[in-house]
Amino acid sequence: MRTIATVGVYQSSLEEFLETLRRYRVAMVVDVRQRRGVRGPEYAWANSLRLQAALEQAKIAYRHVPELAPTTELRHLQYREDDRLKVGKRSRVELAEEYRQRYLHEVLDRIDLGAVFASLPDEATSALLCVERDARACHRSLIAARLEEQFGVPILNLAPG
Repeated sequence: MRTIATVGVYQSSLEEFLETLRRYRVAMVVDVRQRRGVRGPEYAWANSLRLQAALEQAKIAYRHVPELAPTTELRHLQYREDDRLKVGKRSRVELAEEYRQRYLHEVLDRIDLGAVFASLPDEATSALLCVERDARACHRSLIAARLEEQFGVPILNLAPG
């Protein structure tokens, strides 16, 4: 049976991240970031090319699905709400309601999620990757919820470390 996990980057090292993937037997990481880079030297391992190399060495498949990434406009909408609430991207605990609604309508409602789901490995766990530590603070939680709703797939929210 396919299982969908969600995983973030913040507050983990590469070693902790990979150990979490191994522990849950993740076969594929599905990168749903628009920009596949992370600021700061402590997270340089999560920049696309370094991450792909580490996953290849760990024998974990990697796939980038940019169609699932939020638009720049949506990202800026969330940043404005973060500023209003005086929280940083790394400390955010939930998404703004307007962001949630617009992401669902402008992104998820327009993508063939069935094709994405069908492309995931059978009988394995695939992890939706973004940067926020907590799934609720990230659009990957919305993708996971939609996959659960449409395909009845179990969801695991992983927290490295």
